[in-house]
Amino acid sequence: MVNTDQRIMDMIRSPKAAPDAPPPDMDAGAPMAAPMATPEPKMGSKEAALVNLAMALDLIEQSLPAIGSESAEGKMAIAALRSLSGVLGAKKAATNELQQAEIMQLLGSLPQAGGASPEAKAMGAPPPPMPPSPESMPPAPLPGAPAP
Repeated sequence: MVNTDQRIMDMIRSPKAAPDAPPPDMDAGAPMAAPMATPEPKMGSKEAALVNLAMALDLIEQSLPAIGSESAEGKMAIAALRSLSGVLGAKKAATNELQQAEIMQLLGSLPQAGGASPEAKAMGAPPPPMPPSPESMPPAPLPGAPAP
């Protein structure tokens, strides 16, 4: 028993591991790096572009009665409508929802709609009131004088 205790104490003091012990696992508690991610397509940018195309389609549709569908410009506008409708296709309904949100966001950013930046609001606000000047203030009462 003494021999075993002595051997244990020697192992504790010695920086080397016992010859029959398995090597220590150095990576057991170390954090693992995540595997390299593959780049994903930026669908938000594409959806925003489709919303812009849908707005362009609506603007062309609104302009067509004033231009006239029989004029040269009207025929080109109709061709553009056909082309854009082919690009949007079945996504037209989905882009209409996003289009409404985009329009509300644009309207909210207009200064007259109250959506100006804090800096622009501060520039348009009246200046803060100035403190009264010492000449316009009544004199301070003297110490020990009766209160008025």
